[in-house]
Amino acid sequence: MTIAQASTRQSIRRRKRIQSLDITVLAGGPGAEREVSLNSGQAVRDALDRLGHRVEMLDINPADMCALERPTDFVFIALHGEFGEDGTLQTELDRRGIPYSGSGATASKQAMDKVLAKRCFERAGVPTPRYEVIEAQSLSPPCQGGGRGWSLPAERFPLPAVVKPVASGSSVDTYIARTPDTLAQSATTVVERYGRALIEQYISGRELTVAILGDEALPVCEIRTQREFYDYQAKYIDDNTQYLFDLDLPRDVLDRVQQLSLTAHRALGCRVFSRVDCILDKDSMEPSFLEVNTIPGFTSHSLVPKAAAQRGITFDQLCQRIIELSFQDADRAT
Repeated sequence: MTIAQASTRQSIRRRKRIQSLDITVLAGGPGAEREVSLNSGQAVRDALDRLGHRVEMLDINPADMCALERPTDFVFIALHGEFGEDGTLQTELDRRGIPYSGSGATASKQAMDKVLAKRCFERAGVPTPRYEVIEAQSLSPPCQGGGRGWSLPAERFPLPAVVKPVASGSSVDTYIARTPDTLAQSATTVVERYGRALIEQYISGRELTVAILGDEALPVCEIRTQREFYDYQAKYIDDNTQYLFDLDLPRDVLDRVQQLSLTAHRALGCRVFSRVDCILDKDSMEPSFLEVNTIPGFTSHSLVPKAAAQRGITFDQLCQRIIELSFQDADRAT
């Protein structure tokens, strides 16, 4: 038997094994995106069950790791935000030698921390909005009325500006500040809740997102919402948010957005799949990249399944593909 034949037979045996696995879907968790995570986890559990896997969906948090005691061939992570998406869970799974979906611990941590991500973007030549980080020590001492405050001279950071936590998801506690007072108030709120706030240049333009699957950037999606921006309400609750793939944009612009999205994904060391968000400046038609989501949503409103469908990939097939890519990536790493 030739080496090629042996490799082919091994590949066939692996595919057969991957068709019937004991899988744990982890969902819920301690973060602000808990409800969305439970919805994602249920959708993934149902898909894997239809595919013939033996599946159990379990909740998990840093104080209770019992879910990892269940004997399993594979863990499908559907935990968004804190603990599930910041590398903490991935580190524990690596320590236990349990295969899992998506990016590893280092890439997850870098993607979750928007400042670390921006630094990776800059090194890779991926354009990103100008930013500053405000920390707790930047707040003024409590005044007579009991409150603390913070201000940034407008000449240093022109308004409007975007204020958001450094490490959070689903646009939770994200604000667009259009006056010095609202900038100070929103920055103070975010710093007091999270310890740090990211102040980011506001770019007026079209909100675009690109799903990455394996080594491919899927079709560009434009998000249109009746709200001020694509916030938590628009993401998960509103039924009038539009997700458009047939875009009236030049082919070279779409190609550039896709290529830079793939570059951003790789710059962070991401693997298997992600979703990359950017704003296309309405005047220059240049994209500015905001973040990479290593565990994007898997709900009826979610964008990665919508983008996969544009390639003819059903939700069930997408879940299976993520499992197969995760095993392939693990094989390459060993």
